Amino acid sequence: MITDGLLMLGVLLALSCVLIVLERTTGWKVFKYVPGMVFMYLLCATLNTLGVFGQDEATREPVAQIKDVLLPAMIFLFLFGCDLRKIIRLGPKLLLTFFVAAASLSAGMVIVYAIFQNAVHNESWKVFGALLASWTGGSANMVAVQDILQAPENIFGYALITDTIGYSVWLMLMFASVAVSPKFNKWTKANTSYLESHAGELEDEKHPVTVASLSIVVFGAIFVSTVSIWIGGLLPEYGAVINGTTWSILIVSLLGLVIAVTPLGRTAGSSEVATLMLFVVIGQIASGSDFSAITQAPIYLLMGAIVLAFHAAVMVVYAKLTRTELFSLAVASTANVGGIASSPVVAAAFNKQLVPVGVLYALIGSFMGTFVGLAVAQLMSAL
Repeated sequence: MITDGLLMLGVLLALSCVLIVLERTTGWKVFKYVPGMVFMYLLCATLNTLGVFGQDEATREPVAQIKDVLLPAMIFLFLFGCDLRKIIRLGPKLLLTFFVAAASLSAGMVIVYAIFQNAVHNESWKVFGALLASWTGGSANMVAVQDILQAPENIFGYALITDTIGYSVWLMLMFASVAVSPKFNKWTKANTSYLESHAGELEDEKHPVTVASLSIVVFGAIFVSTVSIWIGGLLPEYGAVINGTTWSILIVSLLGLVIAVTPLGRTAGSSEVATLMLFVVIGQIASGSDFSAITQAPIYLLMGAIVLAFHAAVMVVYAKLTRTELFSLAVASTANVGGIASSPVVAAAFNKQLVPVGVLYALIGSFMGTFVGLAVAQLMSAL
C-alpha cells in the first residue's frame, strides 16, 4: 500500500506519461474508441479498489492540493484558442445550430433525470451535471463541475463510463451520417451555399513550441490559477453551486477569453500542457473511486442513451423546420458530445475546408460547458 503522498503523485504522473506516449505514438486502434484519459481513470480506480492507495489524509492531501491548482490552470489554457471574434464570424445560423444542440442535451438530461431519479443515488444530480458539462463542453468541464459540486467519487465513474460509451457510439453515427448527407439535405431543403463563405477563412497560424512559450503557459497558468483561487476564497458563497471553486473557475474562464484575443492567445503549447494537466486531474479523481459498486452503472448508461436519443430527435426536427444541412447538425452535435478531439475530424469528413468550424464549435463548448452543467445540476437538485 502507498502511504506517501508524494509517491502517490509520482505514480499518477508515471501512469499519465505512459498512457499519453502510447496514445500519441503507437497508433493502436483501441485509443480511437477508448481515449487515454479513460484508461487513466480505469487504471487509477482499479488500483484504489485493490487497496494500492492509502486512504488517510496524509496520503491524499498532497495530490488533492496539486489538483486544486491544476484544474483552474487547465481551463485557463484550454480557452487560449477561443477567439470570440472568429466565433462571431461563423454567422447566426451556425451559432444557433450549436446552441440548439446544447439546449436539447440539457433539456433531455433534466427530463430523463426527472423520470429516473428514484432509481439512482440521491446525489446523482451532481453526476449528471458533470456528464452534461462533458456533453456540452468536454472532459475538462466535467471534472470542473465534479470538483465544484463534490460529486461522490464512487459514482462519478458512472458518468465517465456513460460519457465514453455514449461518445464512442455517437461518433460512429456522425461519421456514418456523411454518406446520407445529400439525401438528408434534400429532405430538409437545405441551402449549403452559405458554408462556402466560411471555408478557409478561419484558419489559425501555427507557432513552434519553445522554452519561452512553455514558460508562459506553465508558470503563467499556475500563477493565474493560484491568484484566482485566492480571490475566489474571498468572495461570498451561495448554496451548493456558487462557492470558492466556482468563483475561481469563472475568473480563469473570463481571463482565458481575454487572453484569446491577444497575441498571448497564440502561444504555442497551451493545449498540449492543458492536456497533461487533465490527465493528472482525472487520476486524482479516479484514485478516490471504488469499482465495487459498478453494478449500478447500467441504469446510468440507459439514462445517457435516452438523453442522446432525445437530442437526436430535437436536432432532426430543428433541421426540418429551419432547412439546416447535415454538416452543421453533425459537427455541432459532435462538438457538444465529443469536444475538441472529434468535432474537427467529423467536419473534415464532410468538407476539409470547414475544419475550423468544428474547432470553433468545440471552443464555444469549452467555455460554456462548465456553467451549463452547473445550471442544470441546480435545476435537477430542485427536483
